[in-house]
Amino acid sequence: MTDENFDAIVIGTSQGGRSLPLDLAKAGKRVALVERGHLGGVCVNTGCTPTKTMVASARLAYQARRGAEYGVRTGPVSVDLAAVRERKRAMVAGARDNYTSRLSQDGLQLIEGEARFTGPHAVQVALNGGGIRNLSAPVIVIDTGTRPKPLALNGSENVRLLDSTSIMELGELPEHLIILGGGYIGLEFGQMFRRFGSEVTIVHTGPRLLTREDDDVSAEVAAVLKDEGITVLTSVTPDRVEETDDGRVRLTVLGPNGEEKIEGSHLLSAIGRVPNVEALAPASAGIRLQSTGFIEVDEYLETSVPGVYAMGDVKGGPAFTHLSFDDYRVLHANLVGGEKVSMRDRIVPYAVFIDPQLGRVGMTERQAREEGRDILIGRLPMSSVVRAIETGETRGFMKALIDARTHQILGATVLGAEGGEIMSIIQIAMLGKLPYTALADAIFTHPLLAEGLNSLFAAVGPVDA
Repeated sequence: MTDENFDAIVIGTSQGGRSLPLDLAKAGKRVALVERGHLGGVCVNTGCTPTKTMVASARLAYQARRGAEYGVRTGPVSVDLAAVRERKRAMVAGARDNYTSRLSQDGLQLIEGEARFTGPHAVQVALNGGGIRNLSAPVIVIDTGTRPKPLALNGSENVRLLDSTSIMELGELPEHLIILGGGYIGLEFGQMFRRFGSEVTIVHTGPRLLTREDDDVSAEVAAVLKDEGITVLTSVTPDRVEETDDGRVRLTVLGPNGEEKIEGSHLLSAIGRVPNVEALAPASAGIRLQSTGFIEVDEYLETSVPGVYAMGDVKGGPAFTHLSFDDYRVLHANLVGGEKVSMRDRIVPYAVFIDPQLGRVGMTERQAREEGRDILIGRLPMSSVVRAIETGETRGFMKALIDARTHQILGATVLGAEGGEIMSIIQIAMLGKLPYTALADAIFTHPLLAEGLNSLFAAVGPVDA
């Protein structure tokens, strides 16, 4: 079958991949956009949009139950999970439709099917409706993302197992949800379903939750979850799982106290994600993979094959939608603008949407110490922030790391109400290379949560190594 020749082929439609083909087409290129599933990628369909929609429902239920603290009588609070699910589905459908409406661009052709490489610049697409199309282009961009990591546990093939996608399709509330994994995904779903009304147990193999964070952050997050009635088990290893005679799930774990059995109604695996690369047959194009299976790229997002690029989660590194969009910025500048823009030294912020939010940017204290940095630290409990006190949101703290010599901000953590928003202010200061004293002396509107930054940076001082 004769190849169809394009100027560019984009495989996948995540945050970055859904914008780049449009811009390439507007620049006069003939572009093929290949998508095997729903348009919009993980963020729109199974990630940011649906999860944060459900987090909002969970927070409202939590706040309603706290009504008496504010002098508001609400009566008994219950959650209709099917209605929560329908609201989530409507949000996702709206986001998909919004993206689909933008695709009527001259020069852009949407091809729905599964792509695989047949050569360095050749792709064969097995069409969803049947048939095959062979495409070629001097520029190919891979944006296929990731999926939940399969659970390799004795007996897991014989039980009803949920992942981060299927759990959002439940129509009835789990009586007792057991979660494997104490990372960002596990904690967001754990708190969400606890607030919906489920009993929740989080099982984590590491000695503490959120192992990428500093010890004090992990400890405070664990305290928040336990305060809401969530059982947190750390330093325990899942050994096997089975279905009981009455249809429940029995998980056996090994820990400091020996063997322990946990029974629940549902089991969620939140142990990580793996790249969607197998179907692509990258070896057929000579595309090198990392030892972890993610696609290897250089600082310009180019793979081992000249003219073939990878963006978003499939290339490894922090798996954040905003990072995928920044990949788009790099590729747009280079492929459309003719520039030579690199992703080197970019500052990557992120937020974990537990409540209170965890906003993070830059280095952790552990990283700074491992590098032998001479640092200063500022720390402020949210219970010292006027706005937090007034709104009854005093859990958590702010923490900033400062280079003792240059007074530049190296990193910050805000575990508190609107922690991600407050962190973003610090990120802007870092981008502008402001000394920490600029925030210590700034005038912030009273009484906003940002006003706490005055006290946080005024408290900066030396720490023991």
